[in-house]
Amino acid sequence: MHGGLSPDLTNMDQIRSLPRPTDVPDSGLLCDLLWSDPGRDIKGWGMNDRGVSFTFGTDSLQLLNENDMNLVCRAHQVVEDGYEFFANSQLVTIFSAPNCCGEFHNAAAMMSVDESLMCSFQILKPADKRSRFI
Repeated sequence: MHGGLSPDLTNMDQIRSLPRPTDVPDSGLLCDLLWSDPGRDIKGWGMNDRGVSFTFGTDSLQLLNENDMNLVCRAHQVVEDGYEFFANSQLVTIFSAPNCCGEFHNAAAMMSVDESLMCSFQILKPADKRSRFI
């Protein structure tokens, strides 16, 4: 997923049945899948600082058990070490751009999943900020 979960999402068939290609609406399932974010201090669903979609708490991941899933992999949110687990490792955020936009000193990560579903990460360290002399 790009973003995260949606309060409208109850089963994976809803994702499979989304029309493609499509425009992203300002709200609803597709919008949430693209823009929602996990929140450590949230229970259920809350307002998102992005001004779109929701922030969701650990309890929102009950969807995994209901759909025989173990892990949600998402992106689009800068995390300092390139990846970050949430909700007892039921969700992982992976960010693949070190030094995002030249504004952050974040690492980047790539995740690999082997045949036994073991996840491993390769980390790209952020570049040192060096002064440039002209």
